[in-house]
Amino acid sequence: MAKAAVDYDVVIIGAGISGINFAYRLQERNPHLSYIILEGRHEIGGTWSLFKYPGIRSDSDLYTFGFPWRPWTSNDSIALGDSIVNYVRESASMFGIDKRIQYNTQVETANWSSQEKAWTASVKVNGKTEQKIKSRWMLYCTGYYDYHNPLATVIPGIENFKGKVVHPQFWPEDLNYEGKNMVIIGSGATAVTLLPVVAEKASHVTMLQRSPSYLLSQPREDAVERFARRWFPIWMAYKIIRAKWLVGSFLFVSYCTYFPAGAKRLVKKATKAQLPLDFKMDPHFEPKYNVFEQRLCFCPDGDFYQCLREGKGSISTGVIDTVTENSIKLKSGEELNPDIIVTATGLKLLIAGGIKITVDGTPYDPSEKFFWKGVMLEDLPNAAYVIGYVDASWTLGADATAQMVCRIMKQMAKEKVIEVVPRLSDDERANMKEKPVLRLTSTYINVGKRQLPKAGDRGQWAPRSYYFQDILMAWYGNIKSGMDWVK
Repeated sequence: MAKAAVDYDVVIIGAGISGINFAYRLQERNPHLSYIILEGRHEIGGTWSLFKYPGIRSDSDLYTFGFPWRPWTSNDSIALGDSIVNYVRESASMFGIDKRIQYNTQVETANWSSQEKAWTASVKVNGKTEQKIKSRWMLYCTGYYDYHNPLATVIPGIENFKGKVVHPQFWPEDLNYEGKNMVIIGSGATAVTLLPVVAEKASHVTMLQRSPSYLLSQPREDAVERFARRWFPIWMAYKIIRAKWLVGSFLFVSYCTYFPAGAKRLVKKATKAQLPLDFKMDPHFEPKYNVFEQRLCFCPDGDFYQCLREGKGSISTGVIDTVTENSIKLKSGEELNPDIIVTATGLKLLIAGGIKITVDGTPYDPSEKFFWKGVMLEDLPNAAYVIGYVDASWTLGADATAQMVCRIMKQMAKEKVIEVVPRLSDDERANMKEKPVLRLTSTYINVGKRQLPKAGDRGQWAPRSYYFQDILMAWYGNIKSGMDWVK
């Protein structure tokens, strides 16, 4: 049967970090393939374009979070959101990727036709014009957060509060918090980022946490980076700095994994050194879990701790009993009196941007399927889903995915294959045990884990481990195990 005509060889959904990186790898490795990037919003940048709360910044270093094909040259290892958006925009422009983006285009459904060996995406342009786009491949570079709805959290009595209640995901541009008393509910990266920034104008900021998190200070530029920039050419200095972050992060995460008690002591010692002398570690900095069982928060040059030392910020640890018209009452008896409450309580998980996926008209549920090598989904032909790491930079995982998929596409062209689809064997279907795709125990992961695809306890279905293994798999690993190749 002849292949159906298509508009593009590849459709990339999302113009964030993952989508731009995928486009570059396609141009580099498979220049004969045509592609388009469909972006639901009006501009490039994904999460970094959407979130506008004060001080939004990366929660990992930019030398590995940035693209490997376009070095991050700033001296700051942790960057503000605006800098990241500009970097992504400039990177796309340098390689002509920006000319392949169709903005304000929301993909609503995607159907694979076994007869046509093609995907058909039904999209809505500018919220009204409907359009059909047909392609051989569909690449979901949508992240795993719901851009439209935050994580629903029960805060008793919050509806009684007469002041302003703000969620960081939808921060009002005109919010005036100067001279105001602010309480940030939460203890994750968003709360840690917000506190020192808003404390510059607010009268006082309290981070109210139900349970504590680990938090490490990270220098914006360390001695190794200064040495490399001073004594080596720029191109070599970048390679040295990136290698330092890759290897250093891998060794630290490995140490935390295999020596959890030692890692706890190490992080707590570093924390205590940053706190005011009379500050009590218990309960504010005594997490009940091991390091990296939830995301580890970083603060550049210890700005969070400096805010505590200067008295501009404080921490309260406890369970909310109720919120009244002008206060937050904790079950411990403590009472806070904010003018503004910020609910930094987490993000809602959403797979594939909420797109309704079908195969030959039959609904396809990603949460019921297994992840093949952390790249493709069981029983879903010619499609990849990009997911990064939880203990390293997102871009490392996104790039490992892009390089593997580009290698698969190149091999398909050599063998005149028109369809590849991961399949479970009968033995795997009967005996393989399920494992979580993301190993975090964070609240937003536990609440949303039913949305995520599944990993298995064997072979190509095992969850991702670490970057060095995944990139070697992308370059040299078996791309046919557990996969049907259809000519």
